[in-house]
Amino acid sequence: MNTVVVGGAGQVGRLFVRLCLQHGPVVSIDGGASLVHEAESVTGDACAPDQQILEKIAAADVVIFALPEHVALDAATACAAAVRPGTLLVETLSVQQGITRGLTALAEERGAEVCGLNPMFAPALGFAGNSVAAIRVVDGPRTAALLDLIGSAGADVVELSAADHDRTAAVMQAATHAAVLAFGSVVAGHDMRTLITLAPPPHLTMLALLARITGGNLDVYWDIQAANPDAAEARAALSEAVTELDELAMVGDRGRFQDWVRRIGDHLGADGPRLRDRCAELFALSR
Repeated sequence: MNTVVVGGAGQVGRLFVRLCLQHGPVVSIDGGASLVHEAESVTGDACAPDQQILEKIAAADVVIFALPEHVALDAATACAAAVRPGTLLVETLSVQQGITRGLTALAEERGAEVCGLNPMFAPALGFAGNSVAAIRVVDGPRTAALLDLIGSAGADVVELSAADHDRTAAVMQAATHAAVLAFGSVVAGHDMRTLITLAPPPHLTMLALLARITGGNLDVYWDIQAANPDAAEARAALSEAVTELDELAMVGDRGRFQDWVRRIGDHLGADGPRLRDRCAELFALSR
């Protein structure tokens, strides 16, 4: 399987370059050189592809666009004329509905397959033991082969629709990141050394999450908040929950507070004990 990874020098791109090298030759197209030495590296702009880039696309069985939201579809559109029938087009965005609509239109013109993939982990962690959301948009044999390859690398491949992906990601990512960033806005007004020195495990864990987000790829975090059509609803629900908690505390209603927390805990169901054990393991590592 000949694979082209557009954006192969980026973190997500390198993740897929290494994976696909197990299944055949890989060409990495990027504005800079690929850091994966086994892959052929082509320097250029996929949004304005030259003849060399178009030739590499034309020879590919799989083309993976490991690019940010604001350029992924432009690059796919610019390269579309070189795509052969049966080629698999893959995108790796945090928000799926918009990009999958655009790629579906291209696939219909070129007779191509389309698959959306969202690795739900930092690329440096690798596939083993982590989850990947998979959206079979225009299905076919190359989609199946790529998903099998990801599974064989130790990932848990979870298939769902683009709309279900975005609704789920709004809770898992948009609401989670919003909560951590709101927490960060609170702690930004306090002496960090004192907070870190005195921090109980929950606070220290939240600081660690905050440091991870603020030290990460801010374009990705922006796309999660701004591009996901369900993110606003998730943030609104988060805001309403904080308001409800504030009201309970202000009126001193201990009973309603306890009922409120129990209802939330009940929603964890049978997974509650396992999640509590996981929290205890995290706290044991927090110092």
